[in-house]
Amino acid sequence: MDAVATRIEGRGTPESDWETCAWLKALPSVQADTVLLGARRLIVVSPHPDDEVLACGGLMQAALAEGCHVLVVSVTDGEACYPDHPRWTQARLRDARRRELASAMQALGMDATHVSALGIPDGTVALHEPDLAAHLAGRLLPGDVVVAPWVRDAHPDHEAVGRAALAAAGSCGARALQYPVWAWHWLDPAPAAAPWPSAQRISLCADSQARKQRAMAAFATQTGTVGDLECEPILPEHVLARFRRPYEVLIG
Repeated sequence: MDAVATRIEGRGTPESDWETCAWLKALPSVQADTVLLGARRLIVVSPHPDDEVLACGGLMQAALAEGCHVLVVSVTDGEACYPDHPRWTQARLRDARRRELASAMQALGMDATHVSALGIPDGTVALHEPDLAAHLAGRLLPGDVVVAPWVRDAHPDHEAVGRAALAAAGSCGARALQYPVWAWHWLDPAPAAAPWPSAQRISLCADSQARKQRAMAAFATQTGTVGDLECEPILPEHVLARFRRPYEVLIG
């Protein structure tokens, strides 16, 4: 989740504010099968390794349980998250983050066959957006459910991935949904109305939540549980708290 924009600097909106947010509580609460609607494939498009688990770790588990094939399209390797770090170079981070994603997927019950890593350079997705949209259109099938970041998530890679996924889904008859990640950092919970015309909360059972937490813990370079990092991690506890909820939010 790297090279963040101005709106996602600092500590952001505390999770305690989201716990009392009226419009978030008012979103329809549904089970995952209501979202999947019998789809044979769930395609999760992720800008950086960790976004797919943070936003959709529970949904992916539910899809597997429904007999739905899950594929994560990992657009970048997130190698630019600590620019100019003397020890955590981009090459080292690229390898580490791919291993972390593999471990996280294993925690959710999936192996390497469920991941397609594209290797687009971190922080440059907008430059590759047409090619990404074409690649996704070539992989998607009518009736697939494709989930990707909200197109206004305020991170340039997230927004570019979201736009590419929407374009690809529209061209081939797949059903597109979006997920917020950094939006929880900068959105205002005070207004009475939600910022999305259509959104829902996907309920997670206790076992699903526990598996998701184990998967999140796999991203040690992002949570700061690796040696010689010596800087603020991308995912400190106040950020992780937003993804420990007993539900996930999908837009669309």
